[in-house]
Amino acid sequence: MSTTHPIKLPVQYGKEILQKIDRAAQEFGVQVYAVGGYVRDLYLGKEGTDIDFVVEGDAVAFAYFLRKKYRTSRVVAYKRFGTAMLQMDDFKLEFVTAREEHYDPDSRKPHVRKADLYTDLTRRDFTINCLAMRIDPEHFGEVIDIFNGIEDIERKLIRTPLDPVVTFNDDPLRILRAIRFAAQLQFRIEEKTYQAIIQTKERLKIISQERITEEFKKLLMAPKPSIGLQLLKDTGVLKIIFPELDQLSGVDQRKDYHHKDVFKHTLQVVDNIAQKTDKFELRLAALLHDIAKPQTKRFVEGVGWTFHGHEELGARMVARIGRRMRLPNSTIKYVQKLVRLHLRPIQLANADVTDSAIRRLMVEAGEEIDDLMMLCRADITSKNPQKVRQYLANFDYVEKRIKEVEEKDRLRNFKPAITGEDIMNALNIPPGPLVGKIKQAIVDAILDGKIPNEREACMQYMYEIKDKILETYPDTRTVNK
Repeated sequence: MSTTHPIKLPVQYGKEILQKIDRAAQEFGVQVYAVGGYVRDLYLGKEGTDIDFVVEGDAVAFAYFLRKKYRTSRVVAYKRFGTAMLQMDDFKLEFVTAREEHYDPDSRKPHVRKADLYTDLTRRDFTINCLAMRIDPEHFGEVIDIFNGIEDIERKLIRTPLDPVVTFNDDPLRILRAIRFAAQLQFRIEEKTYQAIIQTKERLKIISQERITEEFKKLLMAPKPSIGLQLLKDTGVLKIIFPELDQLSGVDQRKDYHHKDVFKHTLQVVDNIAQKTDKFELRLAALLHDIAKPQTKRFVEGVGWTFHGHEELGARMVARIGRRMRLPNSTIKYVQKLVRLHLRPIQLANADVTDSAIRRLMVEAGEEIDDLMMLCRADITSKNPQKVRQYLANFDYVEKRIKEVEEKDRLRNFKPAITGEDIMNALNIPPGPLVGKIKQAIVDAILDGKIPNEREACMQYMYEIKDKILETYPDTRTVNK
């Protein structure tokens, strides 16, 4: 094993802040090293603003000293684990007391005690993250590499520094981190480490959903998410953390009819959308757009395989999945909307489509209309160039019609000119489903082009239709006739 690798890493943006930290360390009487992902990324030619440090001494006390000396942001400290975080200039800094760890079988929270740099590096997850960099003036930028992490970066290899079964048993979250790094860096997982993932994957059940979701989000934000998603599938991890996705794989054939593997199709759609956007919610919508196909799959003689209603059932499944993943309600609603609507644009791709149909799509999609069209284009995964050209032409036509109706009706962020409160006051009725039914009838009339979206026209139409609607509501004798 090497100790100091014969290289010095070039530091540009972070040089001044590293020098400040070294001066403070000398004054405080501790040795400090930059470690982990920051050093790895420097070697890969990327310089981040999140920097982790190992302190041979008291990291928490040093962080408070740093705050006082340079008047940084407040310190967020976890004294039990000897860690502290703070913001300094444009950098997010984390300081960890050099330590060794011991784990109980039913927990990923370690028992810790102080140690030196070399012991601390042995506790880290992968060799490519077991790198330390000196920041003192005489040796600034020199890499300390005791597990040949630089060589593994060159080989594009994910490997644990110690026995991978022990590593993953101690902290099962590292299973997801291995797969996430493979996706982010487009590295391969070393065979012994890969087999250990398969062997220990059940340990993931002790990990909190929040931590699993955090890693999954990072994986989905990789340049090519399919690398990580396929690894999750192949190792059996997907069945544990995301069973609905795991169920997408498989191809059935009857007579001359077969349907393509929905899992493979989904991976292609996610990769397609990843080339166009870094918006997590839109990538998640791409991942879940066909999530209900296994439940809606039917074989119809003379027709073949059908998936009727998979968009509606899929939208309902998104709610359940989103709650399990602890996603914000706004994210769940966004993804539900796109999953529910993802088939609509292609259904409108003919010359006879009415302004009314286009209006309805625009109103239902709202601010997400552009994202919806991006998803629809990403959903084209045919290997037939002629089909691809036809689908793209269809979407071009729909977008052209959307633009025409948009310019004519100004429908973006549509709201009817009349509110539920207006209806209640005018007809002297209480809140309830009757109000919603009348309002929906007015909205339908606007979208169908029967009336303009103007208050006076909406009120007039309300009085014209109210008697017919009220016939289905017997307890409306107090309604203003």
